[in-house]
Amino acid sequence: MQLSTDRQIKTVDDLIANRPGFENMETAQQDQAIAINDFIYMSQGTSNSYMVLTTQGRVIINTGLGFEALTHKQVFDAVHPGPTPYILLTQGHVDHLGGVGQFRESGTQLVAQANNASCQHDDARIRDIRISQAFIWFQKTLEKGLALAEEHPEVFVQDEPVPDILFEDSYQFTLGGMEFELLACPGGETVDSCVVWLPQHKILFSGNTFGPLFPHFPNINTVRGDKYRYLNPYLDTLARIRSLEPDIMITGHFEPIVGKALIRESLSRLEGAVQYVHSETLKGMNAGVDIYTLMRDIRIPEQYRVGEGYGKISWAVRTIWESYMGWFKAQSTTELYPTQSRDIYAELAELAGIERVVNLGSSKLTVDNPEAALHLAEVALAKDPLHKDALQLALNTHYALLDRSKSTNFWETGWLKYQIEQLEQRINSSS
Repeated sequence: MQLSTDRQIKTVDDLIANRPGFENMETAQQDQAIAINDFIYMSQGTSNSYMVLTTQGRVIINTGLGFEALTHKQVFDAVHPGPTPYILLTQGHVDHLGGVGQFRESGTQLVAQANNASCQHDDARIRDIRISQAFIWFQKTLEKGLALAEEHPEVFVQDEPVPDILFEDSYQFTLGGMEFELLACPGGETVDSCVVWLPQHKILFSGNTFGPLFPHFPNINTVRGDKYRYLNPYLDTLARIRSLEPDIMITGHFEPIVGKALIRESLSRLEGAVQYVHSETLKGMNAGVDIYTLMRDIRIPEQYRVGEGYGKISWAVRTIWESYMGWFKAQSTTELYPTQSRDIYAELAELAGIERVVNLGSSKLTVDNPEAALHLAEVALAKDPLHKDALQLALNTHYALLDRSKSTNFWETGWLKYQIEQLEQRINSSS
């Protein structure tokens, strides 16, 4: 391996502890590609792009966002300018296929799993709301993309790229004596998820099949907005990948994971964690335990400990419950109708007195119950959106929640920091 690292990763716990987060993740801007070995190169970005060299040309695995592909192509061309007989997509999200147009040449075969078009169509249907909501977490990325779009309008996909080759379960080809296998993994982030396997070298390109962080609990719900994902297909996918026994696993983000034993143990740990949360949630559901109690109480045993940097166990519990039972919790008739509790918050604050509501919220925060404190802050702000003490209570509760989270989960941390910024602006504007 030519990719160097100062981190000594020998166990699953080492891998979890040393896996970098997303706080400082940048869009593609490097000056040169990173050599993973003598025939695989990586160009880092929002999702990484990879180039595999053969004696008959190069194979590109994922192309990044449209504007990032300018960088990916430049650094790859500096190593090996082509030709490019194949582009392989491990899933249909735009950060994997947005740059197809930059790499596609006459004669290039674009290969994807058969559900790729469905995945792209779904993304197009909710494009506006997804971009609006994603702005909370990816403001810098989106702003850079918009700026580059004005300079290079050609880098953005105007139409959904149509694959030349679609496969259901698997697809194999040989180029320059190197064997490639694409294997469908519908338990990944998307319904068209797949992996790329180089059997001669025991190297697996897993993309985001297990999410951007490995080994972390799967993100079966996406706060930025996406369909629910399901754990049974995830476990099937995990088993399929484990059966390959890769020596190297190259993911969609960060450095490759090296070592058959480390990868095998990581997959076993993930399997144990997912099976435990799934079974405990079902057990609680059938015993009549309510969804929110299950969210609070289910914790995985130490032997199954995995990271929660992208998916959270409590969120997974809720997703499992709703995936089986739907959105009706059978706790209140009000769940059936569009009028919700927040619609009468202002009237409640008026009856109780806004100062009393804020004082009660402050007392909840004092006894380390920021979730209850935040509900009360929202009641007060429904009555008076510029009430300084209520705004301060809301701000303090968000800081308390951020402190409690220890900044371990990308989505939770990003949301809390965004809300803190919004509240601070509101407080300053009300001065």
